[in-house]
Amino acid sequence: MRAVLREAGPAAILGVAGLVLWQALVGLFHVPPYILPGPVAIAVTLYRDAGMLFASLMVTLGVALEALAVAVVGGAGLAILFAQSRWIERGLFPYAVILQVTPVIAIAPLILIYVGSTRAALLICAWIVAFFPVLSNTALGLRSVDPAMLDLMALYRARPGQVLWYLRLPAAMPYFLAGVRIAGGLALIGAVVAEFAAGTAAGGSGLAYRILESSYRLDIPRMYAALFLLSVTGVAIFALLSLVSWLALHRWHESAARRDR
Repeated sequence: MRAVLREAGPAAILGVAGLVLWQALVGLFHVPPYILPGPVAIAVTLYRDAGMLFASLMVTLGVALEALAVAVVGGAGLAILFAQSRWIERGLFPYAVILQVTPVIAIAPLILIYVGSTRAALLICAWIVAFFPVLSNTALGLRSVDPAMLDLMALYRARPGQVLWYLRLPAAMPYFLAGVRIAGGLALIGAVVAEFAAGTAAGGSGLAYRILESSYRLDIPRMYAALFLLSVTGVAIFALLSLVSWLALHRWHESAARRDR
């Protein structure tokens, strides 16, 4: 973890320098806030509208986290099923690919039409985006087993369940956690895209709706404040999932142990 903190130092310095330069250029050229607000104006707006923006963020974050949970359980479960049966994998995996490559912004209006609950529609859209990384990474990990170890398990006449529990699942753990880290950010993106597609149908509660509302009113500082909250939330999700991955792997897997050096 110390190595991760050292790596974050230069990025933090560059970020602060960029904000200072941004504020200086906005003040120097007298750019109106309805065209490009400075960091100070964005911070003031964030403080002024904190109650409304954070309430909307909680709605969007709730959808994203629920979609991530369903994607993790469903993706990992289906990947285990694929590992047990090549026939099932060949039959279902192409449909998972089709689901992944279809733009969610294109099918979100249809989902909103056919699903009675708007929240359920948002959850489905976010799940579609987050599901495939967990499925594909976990399936790859379950197949990335040393053939010699498989031969050894066969020599000892291990049952399929024992091979799965003692060999395939530990081998797939780093891949699974990598897929979850990717899916965490994608779930948030999917929730926001679904809210944009829903528009006023989302009930005016999500953070994406606040961005749309601010654009209609030309309240550009509020738009930037909402975007800032989304960015910080996405980084926080990735950091939290990275921490979970490190805690799970650093004692036994080299992919996490090397980062401590």
